Amino acid sequence: MRSTVKRLGGDPKIIEPLVPVDLVVDHSVQVDFFGSAQALRLNLEMEFKRNRERYQFLKWGQQAFSTFQLIPPGIGIVHQVNLEYLAKGVLSQKVESRNSKVEMFYPDTLVGTDSHTTMINGLGVVGWGVGGIEAEAGMLGQPVYFLTPEVVGVHLTGQLCEGVTATDLVLHITEMLRAEKVVGKFVEFYGEGAASLPVPDRATIGNMSPEYGATMGYFPVDQESVNYLRATGRTDEQCAAFENYFRAQKMFGMPRKGEIDYSVDLELNLSDVQPGVAGPKRPQDRINLPLLTPAKAS
Repeated sequence: MRSTVKRLGGDPKIIEPLVPVDLVVDHSVQVDFFGSAQALRLNLEMEFKRNRERYQFLKWGQQAFSTFQLIPPGIGIVHQVNLEYLAKGVLSQKVESRNSKVEMFYPDTLVGTDSHTTMINGLGVVGWGVGGIEAEAGMLGQPVYFLTPEVVGVHLTGQLCEGVTATDLVLHITEMLRAEKVVGKFVEFYGEGAASLPVPDRATIGNMSPEYGATMGYFPVDQESVNYLRATGRTDEQCAAFENYFRAQKMFGMPRKGEIDYSVDLELNLSDVQPGVAGPKRPQDRINLPLLTPAKAS
């Protein structure tokens, strides 16, 4: 597109993604070396050697486009990079207002080309996975269309018992929400039980949205969300903007029972969740550990 504009005598720099685009390269490094302290470095060197032309092109893209950022291999899985590094919580830009420039703030959102993009919902960021064509259209300023969904509220009470992990909880939630048929719906977790969960646990629940069928599994923004941004190295200015924006919009804090009218309202006491196991292909077929029986020798 830039080449065409240049041939027509225009400025090729007018071709630019209209929204920030982050390309995270993961699932690319192959394991050629192992059993050595040098394995990571050697495997990364081999990856860049194998795909030299690809990375040269991507590096050119990062230098050519001001709204395009490349995260190279070896940094981490895309969802964790989103959570710990890329997400801002709230964004801003300069806009014209009464013959002067003012800064306008608006919520951070995410469109990702992976079904588990929903991990970012644990931080209070609205986002979900889409196909490549939809993502490319979004880069060029086209809206992502969807029908107004039903919103299923899951009221969490109590606290997880000692020894119960976020994995145990998300398997329990997956079993519960599969039975409720939440495909194509938004799920929002709220209540004092939700407030007691740290962001990594919330992100685990959001990550599994495709497994229980929802478009996303969202946790509202509260003090824990702000604390997580600060703990992962965001600036004081970013953290303050995040908190102040949601407070000003009266969207800060974990809702309590009865404050929001959900399409459907479900209940889950976290203290009822037990350690369990599930098969790799059917996470909804969960079995509590006390109910497991030893395998018989053949």
